[in-house]
Amino acid sequence: MDSFFFNITDTRYKITVLHEEANGYLKRVDISNGIVFLESKLSECYKEIVLKNLDRMVIIAMVNSGELCMYDQVDEQVLSVKEGETAIFCSSRQDMTLSMQKSKDSDIFILFIADFFLKRYLSGRQNEPIDFLYHKIQKEVSLEEVNQLPIDALSLYSVEKLLHISAGDTMKSIRAEHHVVEFIIHLFGLLDIFTEDVTPDEVTLASKAKAILLQDFINPPTVKTLAHLCATNESKLKKVFKKVYRSTLYSYVQKLRLEEANLLLKEENMTIGEVAKNVGYRHQGHFSKLFFSTYGVYPKELMKN
Repeated sequence: MDSFFFNITDTRYKITVLHEEANGYLKRVDISNGIVFLESKLSECYKEIVLKNLDRMVIIAMVNSGELCMYDQVDEQVLSVKEGETAIFCSSRQDMTLSMQKSKDSDIFILFIADFFLKRYLSGRQNEPIDFLYHKIQKEVSLEEVNQLPIDALSLYSVEKLLHISAGDTMKSIRAEHHVVEFIIHLFGLLDIFTEDVTPDEVTLASKAKAILLQDFINPPTVKTLAHLCATNESKLKKVFKKVYRSTLYSYVQKLRLEEANLLLKEENMTIGEVAKNVGYRHQGHFSKLFFSTYGVYPKELMKN
């Protein structure tokens, strides 16, 4: 079987139009021999992409509108990514069909990342997302969903920058690779990965605390109240939570607030001040500073025009 990734002989940025119609298109872009993406904006036809390879890869699908169906011939399963969702998949041997339904406003982005690209960034720590995904695709995995999330403003921002690299830009490949790295740092950072030294009881306790915080991170319970709700003491809760999620309770609440803000920033009818207030911050400037320190971009840059 041919490799999906080696479509260019050097590091040139290569665009291939796979289908073109009056109001849409399907194109493949090879950023390098380890990163490929498909962009689908089809309105008049149904299109399938067949993958029959032995590549070890991570696939990220972002569906702004329309729907992506993935039929895995090996395990005879159908996985889908619906409108407004981003999903991460792993695959180490492909016999699958990607189906993009025709839709008036179809807008689908699919990123394929080879294992040898991920290998550059291995840390040697099993709880790091890239290490986790890299080692998962060294096994025999035909197609497995790792995570699915609603599309957020930062993901849209990163992909927009990637899609709007022009033919006249200098260093197109390295610019595109930079935007891809920004994108995967954000998405992979949302994965919950537990180390082997975490016991099932510790995961249960930390997960219970997390579930309570998810219900109300705008006005979260005190550590004392949270410990009582989890049927433990404050000291043990703080220690176990940090071990499992590698974060203090305070930092985790802040993380949840900023993740929610990242979703709200997609809304056209909300100001930055309203977003800040909705996630529990009284001062817009403080919120913007926290957002920048976490994501490396200010909220105003993610607002829809």
